[in-house]
Amino acid sequence: MPQADAVVFAVLAAASYPAHLLADHPFQSSDWAAAKGGCDHAGRMACTKHVMVVVTFQAVAVLAVVAVTGLSVNPAAVVAGLTLTAWSHWWFDRRFTAAGLYEAIGKTGFATLGAPRPGHDDAPHLGTGAYRMDQDWHTAWVAISALVMASAGLMLAVLVGIAAIVMIAAILASRHGRRRLAAA
Repeated sequence: MPQADAVVFAVLAAASYPAHLLADHPFQSSDWAAAKGGCDHAGRMACTKHVMVVVTFQAVAVLAVVAVTGLSVNPAAVVAGLTLTAWSHWWFDRRFTAAGLYEAIGKTGFATLGAPRPGHDDAPHLGTGAYRMDQDWHTAWVAISALVMASAGLMLAVLVGIAAIVMIAAILASRHGRRRLAAA
């Protein structure tokens, strides 16, 4: 089975991570950030717009690095990697999905660390447990996507399959966790 190219993986991960950070923070509008977790059309659209920026930034970073360095990549692998970025980012940023996953893996307490008390705006800092886990999730998927983009042939199919299984497992765990939260 052909392996993924370690150099291509490292270079694409290094290019994708700052692109993700820029898209996830300074280039995400405050309106999108506030609305993307809503369980309505406006929430879905805000999240979609945000993820379009994330994927665009990562695509530009990947294409720029490939153009400047002459790295050889499989175009189908790049599309697959960016598709995984879009899927994983959109799903997690819907917030209720993340809350269900936190419950399913026993991290609801950590997720609420640093959050303001109900009815108060008394958390004058950047970051909560939920924010930390959000960034950890996205960083993991930046690495997974870079590994997919560095692969070809059978390895590409295997990695995409494994990534899809991981996403499906997270979705199912989140649904289980949301049911537990609703019953509590």
